[in-house]
Amino acid sequence: METIVYRPIGVIRSPFEDAKGVPIQPSGAAGVVGRVEVAEPYVEGLKDVEGFSHVILLYHFHLSAPWKPLVVPFLDTVERGVFSTRAPARPNPIGFSVVELVGREGGVLHVRGVDVVDGTPLLDIKPYVPAFDRPSECRAGWLEGAGKRVERVRSDDRFLKE
Repeated sequence: METIVYRPIGVIRSPFEDAKGVPIQPSGAAGVVGRVEVAEPYVEGLKDVEGFSHVILLYHFHLSAPWKPLVVPFLDTVERGVFSTRAPARPNPIGFSVVELVGREGGVLHVRGVDVVDGTPLLDIKPYVPAFDRPSECRAGWLEGAGKRVERVRSDDRFLKE
């Protein structure tokens, strides 16, 4: 396979200076405000984004440990396949968060529900569209019960670089 290289288009700003203690999903970060600072060459691409209530942020887990095929995720004590989790230590450490778009000032998006470390490299932004992104029927696998605790669980050091 060919090598793929991505370059950040900006940076995500949040009140979380350390990866330990960060909410593990946006639902656990309700009310947490942040900014998405888009680099100048990409600002024009934000045209019309204000019409959406939420956006999907795609970003690079720049502080994550090397990937392993089996991990113990934050919401469990059992080893799971990395692809059945949202653990940050992945073959391609790409994360995503659906956040509320509060407003825009030029190249800065003001968002709520931020669950990432301050300074996280931004790879892309997509609008959240309920008709496209919310399936009518779905299963949550091993997370059926565990997912109910997501609002209380915070990250620890299990997926951090040493």
